[in-house]
Amino acid sequence: MSDSADDGLVPGTDIPFEALPKVSLHDHLDGGLRPATIIELADEIGLELPATDADDLGDWFEESADSGSLPDYLATFDVTIGVMQTREGLTRVAREFVQDLAADGVVYGEVRWAPEQHLQRGLTLDQVVEAVQEGLEQGVDDVHADGRTIRVGQLITAMRHAGRGLEIAELAVRHRDRGAVGFDIAGAELGFPPANQLAAFDYLAHHLFPTTVHAGEADGLDSIRGALFHGRALRLGHGVRLAEDVTIERQDDDNTYVSLGVLAQWVKDREIALELSPSSNLQTGAIAQWGDELVDHPFDLLYQLGFRVTVNPDNRLMSNTTISRELALLTDTFAYDLDDLETFQLNAAAASFLPLEDREDLADAISDAFDEL
Repeated sequence: MSDSADDGLVPGTDIPFEALPKVSLHDHLDGGLRPATIIELADEIGLELPATDADDLGDWFEESADSGSLPDYLATFDVTIGVMQTREGLTRVAREFVQDLAADGVVYGEVRWAPEQHLQRGLTLDQVVEAVQEGLEQGVDDVHADGRTIRVGQLITAMRHAGRGLEIAELAVRHRDRGAVGFDIAGAELGFPPANQLAAFDYLAHHLFPTTVHAGEADGLDSIRGALFHGRALRLGHGVRLAEDVTIERQDDDNTYVSLGVLAQWVKDREIALELSPSSNLQTGAIAQWGDELVDHPFDLLYQLGFRVTVNPDNRLMSNTTISRELALLTDTFAYDLDDLETFQLNAAAASFLPLEDREDLADAISDAFDEL
């Protein structure tokens, strides 16, 4: 890591990355817990942990997640989900989640999580959604009390390997005026295409409820096609493997000449946002075909070609990261400047599941803040 990521300042400025206003579109609730909170909640319910010191536990999550395999990466969630089975646990985790977003400069965040994974101690689907919403609202109140601004919404997620997609879609629509802003499917991507959840996506389309779909992370172009066709996805969760549909024809000292396949052209022309998560993509092996360093990530290729790229942490605990850190790493690697960083946030604001007028207001607020910086 080079200087700007080390000192936390945007290159050529005295501006901390944390001071930049940010929009977070791909941030998992069960992937953003504080290690100290996990230890306290685990003690209350008698859950055994791989480490009982907060620093050691944080290290365990990062090392375990850095496997090069999405299934191995996902296995670390057994611990976090284990302490999110009570109303009190869910509310506390959600409240702290918002506090941590605000500390990173996030002004709008969509919090994705799978309610069906939090029923082990007798709560219902509606009760867990209500518990999380209570925590999110408490967190927003805390942030506002500190004189800052933040807005959040829930992305209700169904696990793609389970058979509850339609039930979870109905849950999301039921809570659309009580915190839920969108729907997602997550979990093991390979072998569980969006078509398996067609009844859920049909229901969501009928009720005009927006979807983002994990695709193009552990599976390739067919998964992305399925997300767009069967899932009617307005955004692609990760979507990094869309770069498989970009062919580099030739390069010289000054330029790279490429051609886009039909799928990539469709995504670009319709400004379908890519919820890219660079550190996570390295950990799960999503970019293995291009390399194993950040410089190998097709983020910059997609950005330079005009795709609507956004920057996200995915799972802050497992990747030991924040959006600020992701921005710093990208800036170090691809020599981005303040204008580029603003573009990433405006891309995310435009792709958010807010009403149009609110998206425009959010974009104006971001631009005004960057102008002041």
